[in-house]
Parts: sequence; structure tokens; C-alpha cells
Amino acid sequence: MTDIDKQEQEEHTQNYQHLIKSQQTLLLATVSSHAEPECSYAPFVTDEHKVFYIFVSELAIHTKNMIETQKASILFIKPEHETKNFFVRERVIFDCIISEIQQNDELYNRQLSQMNDQFGETVELLRSLPDFHLLALTPVKGRYIAGFGKAFMINMTDGSLGF
Repeated sequence: MTDIDKQEQEEHTQNYQHLIKSQQTLLLATVSSHAEPECSYAPFVTDEHKVFYIFVSELAIHTKNMIETQKASILFIKPEHETKNFFVRERVIFDCIISEIQQNDELYNRQLSQMNDQFGETVELLRSLPDFHLLALTPVKGRYIAGFGKAFMINMTDGSLGF
């Protein structure tokens, strides 16, 4: 790899990480145990291990799907008003495994405190409702699409990009 290639790769890495950091919600694609698709969204926070946490109601179809299948795909996409060509919107996609964080786990309080700091008092209200679950979405496969002919695999170990 030439220095220019390395520089370009580092720039793309910074761009995909910035795209994720610029978002407060993620788009969810789930499927039921009967192969019925569902798409939705949820506010999220992350931790130092790049795990995404969402606090969602069991009344929502996507929550039931994730608890049943323990799988989801998530999408971060550049806003339309920042896009020059709608056929190649910059985006990051992760395939994730899902685990539920139990209320007696210290991670539960830590992540909900982070959510409360980020999203405000609504989180405290939701915590009081018995149907809400804290789910951890751990990426196992990632892709970054920067434009035509600019699609990369994301190394899940160190966050670097490859082809």
C-alpha cells in the first residue's frame, strides 16, 4: 500500500467514525422468527468497546424480534440535506448480535445513566416502565460505503478499513 493509499484509508476511517458520532439514533433492520422483516430506529449510546446500547419497549415489534433472534443490522446514513448524490449516500452498516442487559448488572445503570445524560429526563420515565429492555448490539461485521467504488469492510478488532 502506498502512502497515498494509507492516507486515503485513514481519511475514510475518520469519516465513517465521524458519521457514527454525528448520529444520536440508529436505524434498525430486524426479522422475526417467522422471517417477517421490520425496520425501525432507536436512540443509542456506545461504550469503549464500540458496543451500541438501546433502551426499547417490548411492545415494539423490533424489540421482540431482537430478543427472539438475537440478531439485527444497524445503519448510520448521511443526512439527505448533506448529500450531493442520493444514489451513493455515505453509510455505515453493522451486522450485530444482541444480548439483553439485566437490571441487576452494573452495566445496566452505567449505560442508562449515559443515556440520561445524552437524552434527558425521558430516560428516567422510561426506566420506570416495566416493558423497557436495555439491549447491547455488538457488531460482528461492518461495511462502510463512501461512494461509487468506495466500499470497505470494517475490521471489528481495531476499526480499520479493508477491501
